[in-house]
Amino acid sequence: MKIRNGFQLGLVGGLGVLLAIAIGVAVQQISTVLVWAFAGIFLALGVEPVIQFLIRRGVPRWAAVLLIFVAILGVAVGATWLIVPTIVAQFTILVQSIVAEIEGGAFESVLDWVRDTFPQLDVDGTLEQLGGALSDFNTWSSLPPWVADIAAGIVGGAVQVVFAVGGLLIVVVLMLYFTGSMPALKSGMYRLVPASSRPKFIEIAEQIMRSVGRFVLGQGALGVLNGVLSFIVLSIVGSELAGVYAFMALIASTIPLVGTISASVIISLLVLLLDGPQAALPVAIWYVIYMQLEAYVISPQIMNRAVKVPGVVVVLAALIGGTLLGILGALVAIPIAAAIQLILKEVVIPRQDAR
Repeated sequence: MKIRNGFQLGLVGGLGVLLAIAIGVAVQQISTVLVWAFAGIFLALGVEPVIQFLIRRGVPRWAAVLLIFVAILGVAVGATWLIVPTIVAQFTILVQSIVAEIEGGAFESVLDWVRDTFPQLDVDGTLEQLGGALSDFNTWSSLPPWVADIAAGIVGGAVQVVFAVGGLLIVVVLMLYFTGSMPALKSGMYRLVPASSRPKFIEIAEQIMRSVGRFVLGQGALGVLNGVLSFIVLSIVGSELAGVYAFMALIASTIPLVGTISASVIISLLVLLLDGPQAALPVAIWYVIYMQLEAYVISPQIMNRAVKVPGVVVVLAALIGGTLLGILGALVAIPIAAAIQLILKEVVIPRQDAR
């Protein structure tokens, strides 16, 4: 009996391990779909406060959802026909301007600086040898394998860009679906909870979803604010690429913590390179002022009203989420931290106090 029970125990345990491995492999294979679905739900929760606002003004839910659909479609069409061509044209000008700067002597200026700073280096001889090697067919025919890996990486990067665009469209479609079926989804989720615990679960879940929605709206408003103000400032200083820079600022500002800083540095350096110090100096000063306003006035108001999470928790959550899941992880980490904090406050701590 002991041997048979031991054999049965090992067999069941082995089957459990195999089942766990199969589930892990399946989750890994559909991880991209899960990320898309999670992003769609995240954005749908961001739209939900607007729908609730319209419902409180007497608009039926179906009409509010229809208005949101029409607004999103209008923004997409407007961006496609108005904003995107302008950004593409200005981005082309940006690339051409960088190339013109290099051809106009910027590269030679760098070489002169290297010659003056490091006189022991034979810069001209090194460049001549490099040019000869690049023009020799034997060089290209005997390239090491890592060069092919780099080329494959470049091609893979282009494929990833196309894949990301397709993923964005799927996320938008999922967001629209989740927005339309939000009451049914919430009702089905609540019915899975035992009736005795259902009221408390509903209360906590509604608070979490409201926090997520407010956070998404707040980050979107922060991005729009930075984009509009950046366009105004860059237009005042006379930058021809104000549209591209403003678009960069808008997208980057939706990323917590590092987005605004990264965009500010990149935009200031590009303005310095293409428009000169007289335009870059006021732009850099403006971004320093704006980052202070965002860090100490605008962003704390959004966090306090949306998620009510302490500053140190916001920083740690964004860093951990960004490390695990990249940009999407940084975006969802703060609402998740707020949800954990709410669960601890409403469930764990009262149970501990009751013991």
